Amino acid sequence: IKHNKKRQVEILDAKTKDKLCFLDKVEPNATIGEIKSMFHKSHPQWYPARQSIRLDPKGKSLKDEDVLQHLPVGTTATFYFRDLGAQISWVTVFLTEYAGPLLIYLMFYFRVPFIYAPKYDFTTSKHWVVHLACMCHSFHYVKRLLETLFVHRFSHGTMPLRNIFKNCTYYWGFAAWMAYYINHPLYTPPTYGEQQIRLALTVFLFCQIGNFSIHIALRNLRPPGSKTRKIPYPTKNPFTWIFLLVSCPNYTYELGSWLGFTLMTQCLPVAFFTLVGFIQMTVWAKGKHRSYLKEFRDYPTLRSPILPFIL
Repeated sequence: IKHNKKRQVEILDAKTKDKLCFLDKVEPNATIGEIKSMFHKSHPQWYPARQSIRLDPKGKSLKDEDVLQHLPVGTTATFYFRDLGAQISWVTVFLTEYAGPLLIYLMFYFRVPFIYAPKYDFTTSKHWVVHLACMCHSFHYVKRLLETLFVHRFSHGTMPLRNIFKNCTYYWGFAAWMAYYINHPLYTPPTYGEQQIRLALTVFLFCQIGNFSIHIALRNLRPPGSKTRKIPYPTKNPFTWIFLLVSCPNYTYELGSWLGFTLMTQCLPVAFFTLVGFIQMTVWAKGKHRSYLKEFRDYPTLRSPILPFIL
């Protein structure tokens, strides 16, 4: 029988088992989030987003929504604390990740000094595909920035600060490598000329609209401020009908966009970026697909993680 008696909570270090904090007279309906806030008062260096609170030193982190009296603990609850390290908000992460490639690419496009030979400083390419490629690349990252600010709802508020260095190296580095070759004075346009570029642009734009449609559909699945998860289904928008066959069509469309950009520029670094991105997105899609299958008994069996019927 659960009594509505006040509880005692002790928090130990998961590694050393040292007692870090003792909370007396905690309400039985207190959440882990509230306990984190109380712990933060006695240890100001560990703000709630840095804290991982668990029942077992090596166990899984408890969710902020978990309620004390619903956990398998007695009148004195023992929790274990691990420091997740400095945290940074997802919005900050994405803005940094995406503003970088946008600006870096434009530096190469405008041929700022010290990139190419001095005689090419601030000159423009004679190939119209180079200007089109710059518009597409810029459009893609401006779209991502706007989505980060106005569309995405993040289930986790933060991520470890060290991840931002890894992610920025990836995005910024590839943007510089691709831009160097596409905007190079010796760049040669695609083999099949205008037809190839037109087809590539069509693929690129189609997939950008598709990717945006999926992001809107996923946003509408999650009401503001909630962390509830539902199965995504096709909506009236035809671009979302791919949900019948794929668990993560946002990645399918993202891959399509970069294949279009590769075809448009016929540039090896772009093909390599597309390949690396595809591998990473496949890992994410398979993880998401697995969690859907685990969470929903009635999850549609026809769906594949990223490529219909294949992968």
